[in-house]
Amino acid sequence: MAERPVAGQGSPSRRPPLIWLLIVLTVLAGCASQHRQVGTGRGIAGEWITVQRGDTLGEIARRAEVPLVRLKRFNPGVDARRLSVGQRLMVPSRQERAPSGGPYRYQVRPGDTFSAIARRFGTTPGRIRAGNPGVEPTTLRVGQLIQVPLSGGATRTAASSSGQRSAARPTPRQLPDPGDLPASARRWPWPLDDYRVARPFGTDQRGALQPMLLATAPGSRAKAVADGEVRFADSMRQLGQVVIVHHADNLQSVYALCERPLVSSGQTVTRGTPVCEVGRHDGGPRLLLDMRHGGKPVNPTRVLR
Repeated sequence: MAERPVAGQGSPSRRPPLIWLLIVLTVLAGCASQHRQVGTGRGIAGEWITVQRGDTLGEIARRAEVPLVRLKRFNPGVDARRLSVGQRLMVPSRQERAPSGGPYRYQVRPGDTFSAIARRFGTTPGRIRAGNPGVEPTTLRVGQLIQVPLSGGATRTAASSSGQRSAARPTPRQLPDPGDLPASARRWPWPLDDYRVARPFGTDQRGALQPMLLATAPGSRAKAVADGEVRFADSMRQLGQVVIVHHADNLQSVYALCERPLVSSGQTVTRGTPVCEVGRHDGGPRLLLDMRHGGKPVNPTRVLR
């Protein structure tokens, strides 16, 4: 039986890529996801947070009022000595537990599937199913507590005594795996009639995510790739005018580096509706295209025909 994600719930060329991720994640946080920047106190427990300049894993643990060792175990593959601005961390809630040999007690978050949870903690969907008899993968609920047995009975912590990088840490040019996409996300049209891919979706040599950048002809207009509702149509620092459209099945498309929006927030659009005029960047017309499922980045080539 196919899994369905739980309901509920980046950077222009020559710009620091994490700026794009921070801005877009901030917007999406008020729309469909629950990713937050680091706050203070218990308010961030159980949330995804975004590392800010000067943050350390110990300081984040102190603010969240969770033990440092538990914060590490819920973020396998994260090197405590190499945190980067814009990096996302999972802050465990008070109901969650991470014993050294497993199984974890994990609280389901928006967008979760057994497959996504298994990838996060280095185990398999089969182990999770076996550890949760009577729990249907297709009916997970946000806030539900499940058991996550670990492969090999050990936790992969990034801050090991050897200081070596975990295999789970992204390597340059490795593309993120957003997991299964809904059946509706198939063969959508590209937002431009005339374009070339100036920069593909993927990670750079530092492992920072880079959204897709499309070059096009002067005067081009970007069009909505699917029916949906405009949730944002305004300017963003260093990204020019930005339009964010939310579609069915918790999918989002983002159009940035625009000259001016052609739609307004709250407007319903259909596939092919012009959403913005493409602006100039790096000497020519460029459109920065970002697609997300439940707030998680998706390679546009997986969705667009």
